[in-house]
Amino acid sequence: MDRFMALSALLVTLVRLRYYQGSQSQYSSEPSRNHAHATFYGGSDATGTMGGACGYGDLYSQGYGTNSTALSTVLFENGTACGRCYEIKCSNANQWCNPGNLSVLVTATNFCPPNDSLPNDNGGWCNVPRKHFDMSQPVFSKIAYWRVGIVPVLYRRVPCYKQGGINFTINGNPWFNFVLVSNVGGVGDISAVSVEGYGTGWISMKRTWGQNWECDTVLVGQSLSFQVTTGDGKQVTSHDVAPSDWQFGQTFSGNQFS
Repeated sequence: MDRFMALSALLVTLVRLRYYQGSQSQYSSEPSRNHAHATFYGGSDATGTMGGACGYGDLYSQGYGTNSTALSTVLFENGTACGRCYEIKCSNANQWCNPGNLSVLVTATNFCPPNDSLPNDNGGWCNVPRKHFDMSQPVFSKIAYWRVGIVPVLYRRVPCYKQGGINFTINGNPWFNFVLVSNVGGVGDISAVSVEGYGTGWISMKRTWGQNWECDTVLVGQSLSFQVTTGDGKQVTSHDVAPSDWQFGQTFSGNQFS
């Protein structure tokens, strides 16, 4: 019995060690993979973070709230990173991180432009080739004391868990359709969007900027379906999301990635 108990204890220890090593690998300090820095912008109420290069506009009405971040050039990837979700953790608890060394979940909603007139280590935080997150002040304050200004962080991509379905906001005019796609789950980023009117067949839309997609087919008076493909190749189709009497400026909710 003693031998059996000793073997069982050894097995439990090995399992725990394997789990610990796996959890630590999520925050590997390898600079080329997930080591970055973070600052904040937008004020204590995050009003200055509204809008931005992804085109989401009011982040509260779009479901992102204050858990948002702007990305430096190498992370933003000309807008293809819009909608990606990240887990970010302050990387030195002894100097500038809040007690508990908590991590936060954020969605990429904006672009942090480079400032080539400033050095990379003194103000040019978003200069190439730096990996940098410019977060809202409320969410930054969860991981670090805001007066520090800039902190080293460890980050990783994580799945996006969104409430409700994918949102399609239709703008433009009778000859030009401009659709904002937001609240995307799964990997969060979008590689392709198609729209289908009554009897038109699927029409590929073109990314204009951020997560705004366009096509110049006349679709007024037709019910609309949308097909969204994310960066990992997964696809979700929402049939007849917008009824035939839809109006420009309206938002419609479709299916979501599971």
